Amino acid sequence: VQLQASGGGLVQTGGSPTLSCAASGLSLGDTAIGWFRQRPGSERDGIACVSDEDGIIVYGNYRGGRFTISRDNTKNTMFLLVNNLMPEDSAVYYCAAPCRYYSGAEDYPNFWGKGTLVTVSS
Repeated sequence: VQLQASGGGLVQTGGSPTLSCAASGLSLGDTAIGWFRQRPGSERDGIACVSDEDGIIVYGNYRGGRFTISRDNTKNTMFLLVNNLMPEDSAVYYCAAPCRYYSGAEDYPNFWGKGTLVTVSS
């Protein structure tokens, strides 16, 4: 299984980038896959998970509409739209699977991509 996140970089405050995660070795239509992020000095936490079984689950503080997860099963690619970027959104963004039973444990999900760094300039 390989997961490759992309789309990060230096973005101005207020921007709305879309991150992508290309998957191989698994089918997004058969897998719960999600986005996570790790801010400097903080633990990694979950943003959202998408699956056929449960639809879209947005975790905790990420509810509120600024983070939108989606996927294109025909391209085996998942996306994360982050609206109205703030400096505190600077982080490494990861895609990982499976995420259906994610509750914050460090050893789950099992498969992680390398992440893409988003740096928000003020």
